[in-house]
Amino acid sequence: MFAGTARYARILVVLAALGVWMIVGTNAAQAVSFELTGDHCTGGCGTPPFGTVTLTQNDTTVDVTVHLFAGEKFVKTGSVDFQAFKFNAIGVDLTDITVDAHAPTLQANTGAFNGNGTGNFSFGISCPSCGGGASDAFKTNIVFHVADAAIGDFVANNLGIFFVADILGTTGNTGPVYATGPVTPVPEPATLFLIGTGMVGIGMWRKRRSNAA
Repeated sequence: MFAGTARYARILVVLAALGVWMIVGTNAAQAVSFELTGDHCTGGCGTPPFGTVTLTQNDTTVDVTVHLFAGEKFVKTGSVDFQAFKFNAIGVDLTDITVDAHAPTLQANTGAFNGNGTGNFSFGISCPSCGGGASDAFKTNIVFHVADAAIGDFVANNLGIFFVADILGTTGNTGPVYATGPVTPVPEPATLFLIGTGMVGIGMWRKRRSNAA
């Protein structure tokens, strides 16, 4: 009985080790979330955080979701170079970026974007048909995909800012809000399962050793 239990516990410990390896591996942080906490709106956009930017590694593609919290909307102003969202990524070309279908229609752009003192950016997502200011503000998430990329390719700019969004805040003011660093990486559910089962195995192994002593 003890032999069978020990063998089962060893298997679970191996699964735990595999789960840890998946977390610390090259692309192991399957999802990393950033919070838009910086407020660069004239007069202030409200109380941060204003939303989140989530990067998810999907094989060799990074899926990006930009979400605004209740009361905030995306807008189009010169303070963010007429881009709804801006970012930098190493080794990425414009042709690598695919934007999900959206109402209103969005498109990816590249250029030298440096509006309103939030630093330099090379890529943006814009709404070509939207009117200026809050006239065509929209709430729906911005979702796009970057092929042949890794999460680590998304880097901070010259001012330490990773992402900028142009929003209409709860105060009625418009302007840039930004993220300066990620929150805790979130492992995939499968990885959490491997770690969890491994922890059970370690507990069984320790209990067996205790009983045998």
